[in-house]
This record gives sequence, structure tokens and C-alpha cells, in this order.
Amino acid sequence: MDPLFLPLLIIAALALPLIMNVRRQKRSMAEAQALQSSLADGDRVVTTSGLYGTVVGTADDTTIDLEIAPGVRTRWLRAAIRERATESGGIPARPSAPLAEDGAKADNS
Repeated sequence: MDPLFLPLLIIAALALPLIMNVRRQKRSMAEAQALQSSLADGDRVVTTSGLYGTVVGTADDTTIDLEIAPGVRTRWLRAAIRERATESGGIPARPSAPLAEDGAKADNS
């Protein structure tokens, strides 16, 4: 057995997970950029901070306007959009009944 075989095997065993992780990160970044560039007016989205909103302005390449409540518009960086809010993705398209100040649901459910 070659004396260099064991050190090379150890290096390969350590390098393989690193290489796979870099590939996964690149794929994730590409998917996020594709989502952010494909947003259109009317899309329900979730920001990286967890804020739900509806896209109401997409004129700029770097920013996007979200309506977070009726008549309340805010401007966000496109990079702050984490995902589209969909029923099938586990994220409700609309939040459930609003919480009262004490944390209970306002509709008493």
C-alpha cells in the first residue's frame, strides 16, 4: 500500500462535503435570483424578515414596492424577498385572523 494513500483519502473525505456544499449554495442563490427577477404585480410574497405583502410596483431592477396593508405601500430591495406565499408551499397566502393585543385571535377561535 502506498504511504500517501491514507493522507490523500483523508483529504478527499474532507474536501468532498465542502465541494457539495458550495454547489448547493450556488444553486440556492441562482433560484433566489430567478424568483426575485420573475416577480410581477399582484404576487403575494414573504420577505426575509417574515413580512407578508403583495407586489404593487416592479419598475426598478433593484427595488420592489409591497403593499403590506390596504393603502400601505413600502419599498424593499428585491434581495429581501425570500419566497412567494402559496397555499401549497406551507405558507398561507393570507395570514389567519389577526391577533388581539393580548395574543389571542380576534375572532375568538
